[in-house]
Parts: sequence; structure tokens; C-alpha cells
Amino acid sequence: MATWEDVRRIAGALPEVVETNGSWRVRGKPVAWERPLRRSDYEALGEAAPEGPILGVRTPDVGVKEALISDAPDVFFTTPHFDGYPAVLVDLDAASVEDLEEVILEAWAAQAPKRLSREYLAERGLD
Repeated sequence: MATWEDVRRIAGALPEVVETNGSWRVRGKPVAWERPLRRSDYEALGEAAPEGPILGVRTPDVGVKEALISDAPDVFFTTPHFDGYPAVLVDLDAASVEDLEEVILEAWAAQAPKRLSREYLAERGLD
């Protein structure tokens, strides 16, 4: 089970990420954010709605979002509010720290300036 402290630690370790009021951004672009479910989300999800903390995370594109949801539907999900938008919701109670590290790093790489992203990933052998 991942926690908000894990989110802060993972996102905060990435270059130029700034946390403001439960949102993590790189040069003003969203990477991840606290996203409590709203009434319309509960109505859309029904009994499948998670009860715990929810994190919104940007994805590089809608295809990546769909792949995450398909591969781990107990961890990643979406609501009609995010239809057509490259972001996925993460049930922190169901997510592992490894899930979180992967999705936050991918979000950061998609939102960070390309040069910064390339250099950071290359330094860590992740390119």
C-alpha cells in the first residue's frame, strides 16, 4: 500500500518538481495531484468506487492510460470526468510503491522539458 508520504518522496526527488497544496508540478505542468472522488465519480463507479485516498497522475497519452487500467484495474482507474484526457487515477490503498514510482516518473518525463528529462533518465540508465 502506497501513502501520501511515498508520493511526496517520489515526486519531490524529481528535478524541478514543486509541491503546492497537494499538487506536484514541473515548470507549471501537472505531474500528480490529490483527487478525492466527487459525487459524480461515485455515481459513475458505483460499488467499484475505492474508499481510500486517490491520486491523479498525468500519462504521456491516452493509450498509456488505457494500458495501465487494463494491466492493473485494481490500482488504476478513470471516471467520465477524465474521458479523453491523458491522466489516470490511482487507488493508493491498492498501489505498491513500485507502481507509484513507475507512474510518477513516467508522468514527470512526459511533462518535464525534453532536455531535462533525457539527461535525468540517462544519468540513471532509464533512457
